[in-house]
Amino acid sequence: MSNDNLTDAVSALIEYKQQAFFALSDQVWDSPETNYQEHQSVAAHITRLRQEGFRIQHNLAGLPTSVMGEAGEGGPVIAILGEFDALPCLSQQAGIAEQRPQVEGGNGHGCGHNLLGAGAMLAASAVKDYLADHGLAGRIRYYGCPAEEGGSAKGFMVRAGVFDDVDIAISWHPAAFTGVNNPISLACNELDFHFSGRAAHASSAPHLGRSALDAVELMNVGVNYMREHMPSSARIHYAVTDTGGHSPNVVQARARVRYLIRSRTLSELLQLVERVKNVARGAALMTETTMRCEVLSGDANLIGNTPLEQLMHRHIERLGPPPFDEQDRLVASQFQQTFSPEDIAASFGRFGLPVRPDVPLCDLTFPPESGDGTLVGSTDVGTVSWVVPTVQMRGATYAIGTPGHSWQLVAQGKLPAAHKGMAHSAKAMAATAVDLFCDPEQVRRAKADFAARLADRPFVNPIPDDVTPPLPEAS
Repeated sequence: MSNDNLTDAVSALIEYKQQAFFALSDQVWDSPETNYQEHQSVAAHITRLRQEGFRIQHNLAGLPTSVMGEAGEGGPVIAILGEFDALPCLSQQAGIAEQRPQVEGGNGHGCGHNLLGAGAMLAASAVKDYLADHGLAGRIRYYGCPAEEGGSAKGFMVRAGVFDDVDIAISWHPAAFTGVNNPISLACNELDFHFSGRAAHASSAPHLGRSALDAVELMNVGVNYMREHMPSSARIHYAVTDTGGHSPNVVQARARVRYLIRSRTLSELLQLVERVKNVARGAALMTETTMRCEVLSGDANLIGNTPLEQLMHRHIERLGPPPFDEQDRLVASQFQQTFSPEDIAASFGRFGLPVRPDVPLCDLTFPPESGDGTLVGSTDVGTVSWVVPTVQMRGATYAIGTPGHSWQLVAQGKLPAAHKGMAHSAKAMAATAVDLFCDPEQVRRAKADFAARLADRPFVNPIPDDVTPPLPEAS
């Protein structure tokens, strides 16, 4: 079968069953759940996997809200990765271009993971059907992965060996534009620094106190001075999560600050984390307090794979941009009125595209390695890419200029444009997987590229062996 015919055949399978997966995406949107609490979301995914005839495994790596569905026999194992976690404090009514929470202080799908998980499973289901229809050897897996937003679930899954027998991993992410993801992300660690001191009356006996809150403030000052002396691509963020109390006339005996430390490579990250720890030790020494550091999570940077990226790009090019219509563009324009010109310019710039302020929705596809890689975040897919040849795409599902983690992104999560972009991305991922099953030589080329990239870069999981997932306590 020619590549054009393969893409067409896979697209037909997607279109035949896409409505059920649009409903799954909307169901997850309706019940937004945050890190490791995605019980309704994973239950919906398990129900759909069962209806599609997958063999199901629960509780991967000891994570109660994870799931894996497998179909097929023999041959290579190709995994399509999905997510379904939401973000806190982003509740928003659907389809409305003004900020209007459904529940004050509630959660919302501000990163489009309702689409991400449903679209990934739609792709896996189409591949399952293609393998069965054509009698091809191979196993397709859908991995439902919780807690991407700061929980690093895939890192814990990697550490537990969940991906050890996977040959190729494929994923996607909702975006403003469609194309192969430039495999650049920041390795990161999230850590809590706990300071303990000695309480005292701040007026009558200040000399007897040792302020943990002072230690936090001194640590923050020291890290801020570090910023001039660290790689320009690195990022450090912090939040004081425990001030030790609310009374200014008490020397605070405890305080806690949370740090998110990011850098372009794993080796740079490990060095930067140690420098931040040294600042914390210095703050403790200056205040005569004690300090305890606790690693919460961590992601490795993404490792690219040229053969996989070129293969996926060919299928995206055959599909063209998502089939948005005039009504989709009209609604997107209404949302664009809530953005700043800088939001819109940054969205184009992220993918190395000239700014076109009169274009509300994606009408093109971008080639691999687009953009300069300066506007990047972190993802736990990066950790997977160190142990399995991995490729990702971006799929246009929302108005150009939509800020990430915003109420505007939440509001667009159930629109027809979001569904169209999700199905379009599923077609590209499924066609890429089927092409790999049809031509195992492409799997071998991807593995050779993977081995060459890691030949002199040993993998160190940024989540230490003694760190456990921050699972919520049972109620």
